[in-house]
Amino acid sequence: MISARERVLNYAILILFAALALLPLIGVVSSALTPAAESGPSFTWPDHLDLGNFATAWRQGHFATYLTSSLLVAVSVVVLTAVLAILAGFSFAHFDYPGRSALFYITLIGLMVPPEAFVIPLYFNLRDTGLTDSYWSLILPQTAQSLAFGVFWMRNFFRSVPVSVIEAARLDGASDWRLLWRILVPTSRPALLTMAMLVFMWTWNEFLLPLVMITDESKRTAPLGLAFFQSEHTTQYPVLAAASIIVALPVVASYVFLQRHFISGMLSGAVKG
Repeated sequence: MISARERVLNYAILILFAALALLPLIGVVSSALTPAAESGPSFTWPDHLDLGNFATAWRQGHFATYLTSSLLVAVSVVVLTAVLAILAGFSFAHFDYPGRSALFYITLIGLMVPPEAFVIPLYFNLRDTGLTDSYWSLILPQTAQSLAFGVFWMRNFFRSVPVSVIEAARLDGASDWRLLWRILVPTSRPALLTMAMLVFMWTWNEFLLPLVMITDESKRTAPLGLAFFQSEHTTQYPVLAAASIIVALPVVASYVFLQRHFISGMLSGAVKG
């Protein structure tokens, strides 16, 4: 039990940090709703709200095309990562074969290698195979980047499943394939959705790979398109703020929609070793 004084102190600290996190967001939203005649680089609250900045940013920035490209890449990466992570995680968790531990730790090296370390040789490799300036040049590398985390995440969840559940399925005659897809995967929904949301967020926000791999404007992702849009509208602060909100909105919406599953996955056995 904590005292009333400690409870008040805890809430005060939480409110302080929440205010520090929300203040920049409020500034961006207020700037996006500020009429062009009242705009400026400093924080001001407009006399009246102007939603036209969003229409201007959407029309001039071609964000319909950029968001479509980002959505295609992000969804493809999430699906590929989820399928491969489920298969590999199940293998590492419940199969016993020579070199299993060594292979798992080699896979984890992917968590420690930043994209900056391999993006140049990766570009030349993909160029030689004719994959640059295509969606595959974004989907395949980002799937490989996310796979180390996905395998680690799903392996830990599968290892946290009670042995009695697996033994009962074996006694009922369930094959490995049926055990995985009919029993383990349905029970891993919170962990799987948490992993999917994190991978979606990382893929959506990726900037370096699209910058290096993509030259075709129709294949630019949303963050890359926003960077080009910013260079063309350096002093149009309301339009820039509106464009930033447009690009960030899908990630925010996905978190709001899946936050209950996200919190459940973070607190469940998915993080147990």
